[in-house]
Amino acid sequence: MAQAVILPKLGQATEESTIVKWLKKEGEPVKKGDILFEMETDKAVLEAESFFAGTLLKILVPEGATVPVNTVVAYIGKPGESVPATAPAPTVTKAHAPQAPSASPAPGKPVATAAPAPVAAVPAPAATPVAAAPAASEKMFISPRARALVKEKGIAAENIQGTGPNGRITEADVDAYLKAKNYDALRITPAAKQQAIREKLDILALRGTGEGGRIMTADVERAMAERPKPMSRMRQVIAQRLTQSVVTSPHFYVTVSADMGNIVELRKELKARQVNFTVTDFILESVVLALQEFPVLNSVTDGRTIRWNSAVHLGVATSVPEGLVVPVIRNAQELALAGLHDAAAALAQKAREGKLRPDEMASSTFTVSNMGMLNIESFTAIINPGEAAILAVSSTVETPVAHDGKAVIRPMMKMTLSSDHRLVDGAMAAQFINCIKTKLEDMELWKRLT
Repeated sequence: MAQAVILPKLGQATEESTIVKWLKKEGEPVKKGDILFEMETDKAVLEAESFFAGTLLKILVPEGATVPVNTVVAYIGKPGESVPATAPAPTVTKAHAPQAPSASPAPGKPVATAAPAPVAAVPAPAATPVAAAPAASEKMFISPRARALVKEKGIAAENIQGTGPNGRITEADVDAYLKAKNYDALRITPAAKQQAIREKLDILALRGTGEGGRIMTADVERAMAERPKPMSRMRQVIAQRLTQSVVTSPHFYVTVSADMGNIVELRKELKARQVNFTVTDFILESVVLALQEFPVLNSVTDGRTIRWNSAVHLGVATSVPEGLVVPVIRNAQELALAGLHDAAAALAQKAREGKLRPDEMASSTFTVSNMGMLNIESFTAIINPGEAAILAVSSTVETPVAHDGKAVIRPMMKMTLSSDHRLVDGAMAAQFINCIKTKLEDMELWKRLT
């Protein structure tokens, strides 16, 4: 009997995934443990391996399709073995509605919050691209001869007013539209025209940059690059969660500059002893220590109640080609500086390789976004839903400052705290970020911890 290949559920919050690429083709042999396909969840592209040996008899879900978890996506069995005519309906686990936070949580019980949103500045609106000519819908009232003419000329049938019965578009309507748009006077190279038709671009929407406004192949290629494309699932999730955060959480910001001179010197001493801590390691440790002194910053609110998190699940915003992900260091308050370094490095490596699992990017209680390696003087970050604040860390810059009554050049690093004003007031935000600053500048603290 043929074995059904099920789309796995990877993480409690994952309800559907997209088949990105099939690595096996129908008719190919499959060994147990072979990678069958790649699938994209909200945050990562992961590999799905086979639990069966045999032949891949039938692929039911093509590349690019998004289906619920537990959907049958293929069948594996013996060559020639029959498979069901239709796949069984998937077993869908309904997502639970988020509960209102409890005002008095039990000590020692960390709170599972919503999966963190990637951290980013809100982008400026993009320029309006040249739209592709929509394919004539099968439900559109258009005659076969009119449809063929639309395809031949490379225009959008949706722009044509039909005069036939029930608004049906006739060949005469297409001819009238072409005449009204002065189509015959359109200057376009044969190669550009064929490419535009092949790519289903509306030729009448193209802009020519050739002599006399002639449309060249380069103009078609530019229009192809500018036309709307569907966002990846990751970018869709980023857009949804960032919008949710900005709309529901009133953000305000406080900024300080930390003198990183002591840490710069300490890192040189540690490297000489073959101990390599990054600046991020010191920042993360300072944040963890400060959160234990200011637990409200490690809490969450729904606008009516507050829930305190006894554990620090520290999110570290990490850039990947598709966008940003936020891997989470669990129970960071229990880790020494070396443990934080190892955990952050391991998660960053998995993020770059696209191997983070959904559960490794969920339930953070506070997030750090460090863009210090990108030559940034200052920036603000958007709070992840389910958190009270986020720390944006900029580059360490040699800056003239007053020191002991004299102007000196010091390595200064700006940090900006974004806080949810429903939960955090200005004075507390200032105290918290200055607590982080004080710890970063405390050489005695780091000598004890290293």
